[in-house]
Amino acid sequence: MATVLADSDSQGSASSVAHPDAVVVRFAGDSGDGMQLTGGQFTLSTALAGNDLATFPDFPAEIRAPQGTLFGVSAFQINFGSTAIETAGDQPDVLVAMNPAALKTNVQALKEGGLIIADSGEFTKRNLEKAKYEVSPLDDGSLSKWNLLAFDISALTLESVKPFGLGNKEALRCKNMWTLGLALWMFDRDRAPLIEWLKGKFAKNPVLADANIAALNAGHAYGETAEIGGQVKKVHVDPAASTPGLYRTVTGADAIAYGLVAGAQLAGLKMFFGGYPITPASSILHNLAKLKEFGVTTFQAEDEIAAICAAIGASYAGQLGVTSSSGPGIALKGEAMGLAVITELPLIIINSQRGGPSTGLPTKTEQSDLYQAVYGRNGDTPLPVIAARSPSDAFDCAIEACRIATTYMTPVMLLTDGYIANAAEPWRVPDPDSFEPFPVTFLEEANGPDGKVLPYKRDERGVRPWIKPGTPGLMHRIGGIEKAPETGDLDYSPATHQLQTDARKDKVDGVAKSIPAQEVTLGKEGGKLAVVGWGSTFGPIHQAVRRARGKGMDVSHIHVRHIWPLPANLGELLKSYDKILVPEMNTGQFKTVLRDQFLVDAQPLNKVSGQPFAIAEIEAAIATYFDGVPGNAGGDDVPVNDKQLPSIEGANL
Repeated sequence: MATVLADSDSQGSASSVAHPDAVVVRFAGDSGDGMQLTGGQFTLSTALAGNDLATFPDFPAEIRAPQGTLFGVSAFQINFGSTAIETAGDQPDVLVAMNPAALKTNVQALKEGGLIIADSGEFTKRNLEKAKYEVSPLDDGSLSKWNLLAFDISALTLESVKPFGLGNKEALRCKNMWTLGLALWMFDRDRAPLIEWLKGKFAKNPVLADANIAALNAGHAYGETAEIGGQVKKVHVDPAASTPGLYRTVTGADAIAYGLVAGAQLAGLKMFFGGYPITPASSILHNLAKLKEFGVTTFQAEDEIAAICAAIGASYAGQLGVTSSSGPGIALKGEAMGLAVITELPLIIINSQRGGPSTGLPTKTEQSDLYQAVYGRNGDTPLPVIAARSPSDAFDCAIEACRIATTYMTPVMLLTDGYIANAAEPWRVPDPDSFEPFPVTFLEEANGPDGKVLPYKRDERGVRPWIKPGTPGLMHRIGGIEKAPETGDLDYSPATHQLQTDARKDKVDGVAKSIPAQEVTLGKEGGKLAVVGWGSTFGPIHQAVRRARGKGMDVSHIHVRHIWPLPANLGELLKSYDKILVPEMNTGQFKTVLRDQFLVDAQPLNKVSGQPFAIAEIEAAIATYFDGVPGNAGGDDVPVNDKQLPSIEGANL
């Protein structure tokens, strides 16, 4: 990755332009500094410029930590370029630090020779103390291995909005727009779309709109006119090659909402969503609430149990019931999931995973709910499980969840995580006609002899009929106590329970017949090493395998979407490799499932720091299989990477 910095002997001026293939920028500041907004709007401008991109917003866990403290730092990282971008980047080229705490928690992530842009106006004695600095790092030489550009952004912002008569506190809220203006200049971005966005956002308060626009323009003008110095120059990243079509940026939460609506439309159903606010799943509710014109009803329940039970009730009534949460909420929904399984009703359950257990790491990412998804209910309670690999892939996975749920009359769990839910990437909007409909057929007349209704009469796939309550002549009973085959009469005799338990299992196992065979994502079938992943590990695994193959290593990447049931050919495929490595953001859960199902010697590569994998971490693990050192190959835990994302522990307190 090319640096955005000028050569040391170039004496680069503000008018000189660099042309790197890709750049990683991280915006960091207090959680009240608007870093997520700044990053989001910079992402918009980057998408409009035609670059491929991947983002990673990183929030503090506290709702509002004390201002200026290490605990309150909020960061937003974006990797953009003219080539294919799979991850948010291992190390930033540029760090924008709005206060001492932001600098301290993020600077070790910056690559050597990278650029620091710091708001010197915030490096007051009080703020330095909050960040545990004894002296200002802007003056003591501790930042010498990076290029430093420090100036008083606060004062420059106040000056730019002075004509609008804002109070000091309100005026300083425009700092993020001033900073964004400078970033737009530095990376050759158009301001016009963001100016229009500001006018719309503050349509009811034109003074605030004008003040923010003035700050944006002032930051841009500063880059154009100020003698910034030879350590930085303007950067232009060419557009990435892409298939012609309509593109937009989406987060995982956006894509899931759109995919659920599309899936309901393909099934010919209205959709009911019952949810309860929880990080990072709440955005799905927020997005679906805006889509009511597509037959979507949203319901914010009083708790997690009420949310899923309402969704089950909607499915019983003939709509597509959907609910979502994160790990703690999924645990609360567990009993009701069993009800959906035994009543054999379609239901979509979305788990946006976060660090656990209990409240754990509410704003950090993890993949530690796989056991919960596959096994985590009382009784033998099988249900299909699907995992999205990226924000845009969540759209297709949501449709697939709807297809399986309605085709097989079963609840389905869709796994994402904090990284996928919050991250953004370009998405080519698909042609609606390219999707095969899977319309639902409700039972309209008695399906038994002598006009008898048999709610548990199964077809050749083991699927019972879906009956809308109130359909004339089709009064029936379903419920949580074991039912007799076909009739649905109460019957919890040993023989009946054995038969119905086997029938539910066989039905879910049969889903494997309708899912695609597992393909090799990168590489070839058979060889020395397969790196097997699921979920959001896709990007770093793919890039690491690509780099390793470029060095001549016999390694392939296999990424699994259908976690349960697993693709029918997966076991045979895995056995064609000498070794199997499974990187996961947990302590080895999918590795255990693969060992259990296929008796393969899968080795784990585990990371549970709340941070996504870096490409280099997986690349290093792959290399151990090819270094010729006896006994060196095999999985291990990845140590906490204090240089990757904001880390209070890594701030050398």
